Amino acid sequence: MEQNLTFSDLGLSPQILQALEKKGYGYPTRIQAEAIPPFMQWKDVIAKAPTGTGKTFAFGIPMIEHIDPASEDLQGLILAPTRELAIQICDELRGLLAFYKDIRVAVVYGGAKIEGQIKQLKNHPQIVVATPGRLMDHFNRKTLRLDKVQTIVLDEADRMLDMGFFDDVTKIIEKVKNRKNLGLFSATISQEVMTVSWMYQRDEVEITVPADLENRPDITQYSITCPPLEKIDTTMKLLRTMGFERTIIFCNTKLMCQRLCDDLKRMGVDADCLHGDIRQVTREKTMRTFKSGNLPVLIATDVASRGIDVDDVDCVINYDVPEENEYYIHRIGRTGRAKKKGVAISVLGTFPEQAKLEEIAKYSHYHIQPVKFLEDGTLVEAEIKKPQPRRRFR
Repeated sequence: MEQNLTFSDLGLSPQILQALEKKGYGYPTRIQAEAIPPFMQWKDVIAKAPTGTGKTFAFGIPMIEHIDPASEDLQGLILAPTRELAIQICDELRGLLAFYKDIRVAVVYGGAKIEGQIKQLKNHPQIVVATPGRLMDHFNRKTLRLDKVQTIVLDEADRMLDMGFFDDVTKIIEKVKNRKNLGLFSATISQEVMTVSWMYQRDEVEITVPADLENRPDITQYSITCPPLEKIDTTMKLLRTMGFERTIIFCNTKLMCQRLCDDLKRMGVDADCLHGDIRQVTREKTMRTFKSGNLPVLIATDVASRGIDVDDVDCVINYDVPEENEYYIHRIGRTGRAKKKGVAISVLGTFPEQAKLEEIAKYSHYHIQPVKFLEDGTLVEAEIKKPQPRRRFR
């Protein structure tokens, strides 16, 4: 793909080009340059691309270009695994629609009152972004119809199918009788994604954007080892020493997430948390505060973090080492976005955590530099310990 390709080379409408210019985008990312042309030709697309490479515009732009604004029918449907991601996609689409008067987007998701969503749907949106369960709910209540939908997109398809939405997703696809094309966008192509592709796509265009140096975020990765009971103090020290403006801290469980948040607040840190037990309204408010730069520290679980799309996160701290290699990539991908430098630090309290991080580094081909605090509180690089040769006993 030519590097000097511009958005205007892709044959987009003046309204979209104007919206992109307003947002400061002149050049498409690789996924956008490769996915927009086949999508515009109504082809099925299956795309594997790392987090933060601009997937939303890759399917959002052609979907908008295909909408007939004179019709009040629902024509484009985007399914997302979590409410945060659904809201995020909807916001990005509304940005792209800044110069369109007659195209409306609605977002529907579980965990929120259905009445407000029914009101949105009465405005006849031509595009709906939804989580699968809530979409089925609206369909069964007859508050939306799927018979005029032309394009369906599954965003973060791997995560959605992993989360147990396989039946809902396939039901939805089967209810869209007049579909012209189906897009599957995913960070990994799991067995379930392949199954959906095999069942529902025809002559699909396959796109793979590898996490190469060109689109791999610029993230310096560190690890720091401490006794298990000193993890909170070490995290506190890191926040104080590094002086970052915006940090996300990841924990593996809701309980740990809440406990760490309460502890840091007691220590005087302006922090808040996102996890599945927090009410949706509160989560949205926390997300807005973090995005606007008024909340320096956000603590989250992996599921709650889907859809945290903030371009200037300075640092990601892994308070717990993630259980899945892919989760580590997703987590650290929240920093170093939009061509900025980022920092990721993993706090290791136990030997299994150290072993897991080593496995992740090997799997992802990452260099993770150990660091330590000197007695005066200075943070310095630590030596990487070479494994000792085993002594042989005769």
